[in-house]
Amino acid sequence: MPSDKSYLDFILEQLSGLEGLSFKPMMGEFILYYRQKIIGGIYDNRFLVKPIPAAVKLMPQASLEIPYEGAKAMLLVDCVDNRESMRHLIESMYDELPLPTKKKG
Repeated sequence: MPSDKSYLDFILEQLSGLEGLSFKPMMGEFILYYRQKIIGGIYDNRFLVKPIPAAVKLMPQASLEIPYEGAKAMLLVDCVDNRESMRHLIESMYDELPLPTKKKG
């Protein structure tokens, strides 16, 4: 089931204090970027982030969810109503996220 643009807008509003936040539509879902690194995305109206150590440390009780069939599990962000917690999560994750890969062409 594709995600609603209104849910994406809600998440972006919650993260509006972060510079360099962007998204890319992808087959009815949305990939989220922070300063050009992929942090996670919106899948079936769920905000999921990569299960890197910083995210696991900040959300030790978060459930692992599969964003779509065949994908690796990601952490479900359950604090979407708390702007400060969400911003802190994304900022804390940044240094551990891999650099974007350059496309061959």
